[in-house]
Formats: sequence, structure tokens, C-alpha cells
Amino acid sequence: MKKFLFSISVLFGICVHVSGQNKQLLYDFNEIPQSLMVNPGVVTDFDWYSGVPLLSGLSFQAGSSGISVNDIFADDGIDVNVKIRERAILGMSPSDELSGTYQVELLNFGFRGANPSVFYSLGLYHEGDAIGYWFKDYAILAVEGNADKLNQRFDLGHLRTRGEMLNVFHFGVNKKVNSQLTIGGRAKVYSSILDFNSTGNSGYFVTTEGQNNIFASTINANMELRTSGAASLSNAQDDGNLASTFLKRGLFGGNLGVGVDLGFSYNFNEQTILTASVLDLGFIYHTDNVRSYTLNGSATVEGVEIILPDALADPNRDFWQDLVDEIETFVPFERNSESYISFRPTKLNASLRYNFGKQLPTRVDCDCKTAFRSGGFPPRYTNGIGGQLYMINRPRGPQMALSAFYLRRLGNAMAIKTTYTVDKFSYTNVGLGLNLQAGPVNLYVLADNLLAYRNLADSRYASLQFGLNIISWGRN
Repeated sequence: MKKFLFSISVLFGICVHVSGQNKQLLYDFNEIPQSLMVNPGVVTDFDWYSGVPLLSGLSFQAGSSGISVNDIFADDGIDVNVKIRERAILGMSPSDELSGTYQVELLNFGFRGANPSVFYSLGLYHEGDAIGYWFKDYAILAVEGNADKLNQRFDLGHLRTRGEMLNVFHFGVNKKVNSQLTIGGRAKVYSSILDFNSTGNSGYFVTTEGQNNIFASTINANMELRTSGAASLSNAQDDGNLASTFLKRGLFGGNLGVGVDLGFSYNFNEQTILTASVLDLGFIYHTDNVRSYTLNGSATVEGVEIILPDALADPNRDFWQDLVDEIETFVPFERNSESYISFRPTKLNASLRYNFGKQLPTRVDCDCKTAFRSGGFPPRYTNGIGGQLYMINRPRGPQMALSAFYLRRLGNAMAIKTTYTVDKFSYTNVGLGLNLQAGPVNLYVLADNLLAYRNLADSRYASLQFGLNIISWGRN
């Protein structure tokens, strides 16, 4: 049982330090090829593009909904121990989270097919994602103990965490159906490197008056921690071949899964566009290097019972170990290697955009207004304004964000997008994205929560994305 609790603590620590997933600046920013990754049905006018390997798409996001570094360490005259107790241990709730993700594109390129209404894209990226909720009752029990908390139940269900590292191989098809509708889909194969999850825990721990001792402690637990790949990576680190094991597991040498992305763009007219996408609708089947730990059952013990003078006959007896053995007898702690399925954190995006201002010269060889009516590319305007909804499936239920955005195009060489986002991390999240086009070279930088850069220690959310691509629009 001690190893079980230690493992959970370590994994939660990993979750805290891995640097959730909303890419509202990239979404529907169709000057950037990577916008296909968040909506495979986005309208594109590229003839082909190629991402620069390892540099075409890098993104890092991290958030804490309950507390910031400044909340604890600010020089405000309040004792740090008081702040830890009141703002962290007691101030945070079980719904507060620490979460983060990173993504690195290894390969990404796309091209228009023989049928110019069809665009193909494919590639490979590496991703890590983790989330942990504040285990409030565990923290109270660890810091304050249970001596003065008679009959208070500590909820074991406060422990919920999950995380993963994997490589994703993908192939997408984008189809311009007619002058109004563009649809897209992306097939994915997941190669899992590491996975852990402990999300369905329940039970309680309570201290009451005892019959044979002063106090009696009761534990009623239904807990499980599932992992895959952790033991393999740990052994590889000990043997000095961590890099090769990591590479092997990411190239179909670990656990595999499948998934899809779906999306569309619908033009109500030349200036009003509705878009939506569903990402990572899929799962991974874990059969290799699986280690799972369960704590299931109920027991009541009244502490260490020492009976004199019988106890003196064996001075080397470990009474605390006897207590642990007794608890494990009544509350079985088991290890197994049973296969399991983990579902990806599915994401939903939707936006409504209105374009206005001056119509820009086309980047392809066509009269866009005429072509739009006959099923070709829609016209491009200098301005766009709209709103976006984002949702992601998390262990404690769906998590949502709302964004308003404004897009400004400065010819074909530059485009700027700014967003204002409200979510559980911040009500003042202002983001800015810049896309530069110098001939065929495309460079983009997207950053969120800019107001927090005045005091990073007081920030509860940070996000950065950037990339470098080569783009061609054909003869022009």
C-alpha cells in the first residue's frame, strides 16, 4: 500500500510539472497550414506546403485554475505557512486543476491532388498531455492529521489524474464540396510511449471512537492506478538506453490505438462562415508493459495494540508493520498486468466569423468571386470578426472556453489575429497571433494571456505556439 500511495504521489508530481489544449489563436487562421490540424475542414488555397522538420509546429500550454506562485510567495506581509494553509490546502477545491500539454511536429506536409478540390495532408507529431485535480482531503489529512477530526470523512475520490506521451501518425483529406461547404477528415494511428490514469477512485477514511482503543480508523476504498510504459522507461533509464527505448515505443513498439478528426466550413454567403471540428475521437489499447494497482475493500483498525508483558517476549517485533499487514489483509492491495483501453481527451471547436472590408488580391490563378459561385475559393477580406467555442473531455467532466477574435490582413504578407478568452483559468486572457509570409517562407508566432506577462509569477495560464513552413500557391 505504501508503494501504491508513493506511485500516485510521483505521478501527480509529473502531472504538475508537465508543460490545457485550447488553440483558439490557430483555429480558423487559414493562412497557417497547421490550422488543418485543428480543423481538417478549414478552407485552404495552398497548392502544397511543407513544414520544416521539428520547427513547423511547436506548442506549449500550462494552467492552474486554483493558485499561482504569487499567491504563496508574494511579499505581502503574510506568513508563507499561513498562505499555504489558507490559499492552497483549504482554499483550493477538488475541481481545481493543474494541467498542461506540449506538441512537437516531426513531419508535416500537404498537397493538392489531381482533382483541385481535394487537398491531402500527412505527417507525424509527438505529444504529451497531463492533468491532476487538487486532492484536498489528502492534503488536509497529511498536514493536519486526524487527531481532532473525529467522525470527519476524508473523500478518497479527490484523487483524479491522468497523463500520456505518444506519437501520432496522421493522414487527412480536405474536400471543397461546393461554393458553400468544405469538409475534412483525418485518420490517426497512436503509438503510446507512456500512459497513466487514476480517475475512477471512490471511498473514504474516517476516525471514530474505538472500543478496544481510544480511536478506530476505518478505510473504505475502491481505487485503481493503471500505467503502461512506465516500467519499461524506468528500466531503460537504469540500463542507460532510455533514448532508444523511448524511440522504439514511439515507432509502433509500444501500445497502439486509432482515432479520427472531423471538421467542416460552411459559407452562408461570401462573408459569413460557420466552422466546427471534433478532434481525437479515438482510443489506445494498452497490452504491453502494463502495471496496474488496486486498493479495494473495507477495514476498521484501532491502531497498534501492544499487550504487556507478552510484547516484551519479542523486542524485535515491528508493531507498525503488523498494522500495515493487518490493513492489507482486510483491504487487498493488488498488482496486475491486465490490458486496458484509454480514450483520448476529445476536443470540440466551433466558430462563426464575419469578413468585411477591402477584398484582397488572390494568391491563386483565379477570379475568386466568380470561382466562389462555381465552387472555387472564397474571396479574402482585410478584416474578420467572430466568436469561438472550445470544449475538451476531462476526468471531472467537459471543460469549456469562449473566445472572441479579430483578424486583420495586411496584404498577402502579414496577418494578425487577437483573441479574448474566458475559461476556468482566466477571465482576462488576451492573445495575439502573427503570421508572416516572405515569398514561400511562412513564419507564425501565437501567444496567449499577454496581460499576465507583466507578472509571470501571478499568472495561472501560459501558452505559446510557433512554426516555420514552406508554402506554394502554384503558378502565382
